[in-house]
Amino acid sequence: MHVSIIIPHWNGKQHLADCFNSLRQQTYPDFEIILVDNGSADGSQTYIRTDFPEVKLVELPENRGFTGACNVGYAHSRGNIIVLLNNDTAVQPTWLAEIVSAFARHPRVGAVASKMLLFDERDKFHTAGDFVRVNGVPGNRGVWQTDVGQFETEEQVFSACGGAAAYRRTLLEEIGFLDDDFFFSCEDVDMGWRTQLAGWQVLYVPSAVVYHKLKATGGGVTGSFYDGRNYLYLLAKNYPTTLFKKNWQAVVSGQIAITREAIKHWRGEAARARLKGQMAAIRHLPRMFAKRRTIQKNRRATDADLLNALHNDSEWPMI
Repeated sequence: MHVSIIIPHWNGKQHLADCFNSLRQQTYPDFEIILVDNGSADGSQTYIRTDFPEVKLVELPENRGFTGACNVGYAHSRGNIIVLLNNDTAVQPTWLAEIVSAFARHPRVGAVASKMLLFDERDKFHTAGDFVRVNGVPGNRGVWQTDVGQFETEEQVFSACGGAAAYRRTLLEEIGFLDDDFFFSCEDVDMGWRTQLAGWQVLYVPSAVVYHKLKATGGGVTGSFYDGRNYLYLLAKNYPTTLFKKNWQAVVSGQIAITREAIKHWRGEAARARLKGQMAAIRHLPRMFAKRRTIQKNRRATDADLLNALHNDSEWPMI
């Protein structure tokens, strides 16, 4: 299987050596690296051409966000497997081989989630795959936990964190790639929803290990705005009507809880940004509903399948 590794990038030159040098050490040889630059002004382009000539550099004139850059990278890709990788990561030498092996062993697996640990604290988790609660609010499995072997089994998860997510091209030809309306944040969970609704599986592979400089190139006020907006986008676009009728109280309560928490801390910039994000989502709901019609029309998964993929709030409390 030929693999295309797509790396979205914006003014993160200081991270590239760690990332590219770890990719040079991969035991699996059949891959290409496509870095899509969102108009960086830190000399990244010259640095890549000089020090990492094996990287295919695609230059954009402006910042099109995570989704925009990845979508451009996908258009330039040739692989049977498409991997999204953050520029602020380093991967173990067998990372790619483990991903390819998982796809080869499981033909109904459309996406693979890596084991993501913190770059500077390599015994602590960023994520062991994403989960989504019955109320529609997503989260990272194991976030901030010390790695004591609790996530060492291959198992199905809801979605793969976009910082190191691998997709089978066959899946993408069926459900499409990243939704550019998300721009930044939750685009990976949206992919998980569409994967699950189409009847494919997402597999967490603990032997595919990535180290992530968490929030090195994102987060804060920006992340809070897009989280507030995109949580609602996820619901409007993907949450099936049949399940909503059963769980509407949990769904509504989940969003109210987020709003109340933001209002409680409204003096903080991040809290105000989250509220602005929720208001922006309400204005754009018609756009999400238009996309919803196609997604739900092509749904293959049953309510039972989806409930099995979702988690009860009591299992995964809000953090």
